[in-house]
Amino acid sequence: MLRLAAKRLLQGGRLGSHEAQSPAVLSLPRFYHERVVDHYDNPRNVGSFDKHDPTVGTGLVGAPACGDVMKLQIKVDDSTGKIVDACFKTFGCGSAIASSSVATEWVKGKQMEEVLTIKNTEIAKHLSLPPVKLHCSMLAEDAIKAAVKDYQAKQTKSNGSTEATPVEKAANA
Repeated sequence: MLRLAAKRLLQGGRLGSHEAQSPAVLSLPRFYHERVVDHYDNPRNVGSFDKHDPTVGTGLVGAPACGDVMKLQIKVDDSTGKIVDACFKTFGCGSAIASSSVATEWVKGKQMEEVLTIKNTEIAKHLSLPPVKLHCSMLAEDAIKAAVKDYQAKQTKSNGSTEATPVEKAANA
């Protein structure tokens, strides 16, 4: 109902049967930046991979304060170390869903060391998140790091090595 009302307002339609709208209705502020609305309405890369696949890293993070839960998965090409695909499932607000969607877009095609440099501040700036929603971008950054760490743990386990790789060291930093 709220989405329909907002759509009508943005398209210049009427909410009720009155011909003239009140000035308060016409000057309603937009609460989310258009990029957040776009990623919320059309989220990219929603889904999940088999968590038992050795080429998949899974990051599951949550924010107890607001109840948001984010699962971000990466699929890595073992021979190149490049992330070839990514997906997410998020239970949370529009900003959390948008942050997850942006994160999956940004990690695709990058080396694992490179994705560990993605900071929540970059995601927040891209989506123009207000201060009260910064925790959503923090969840996305944490999910990326957790997915990389999970992938590295699977590789270490399958190789029988106990020494941390440079990517693992960066993920733990």
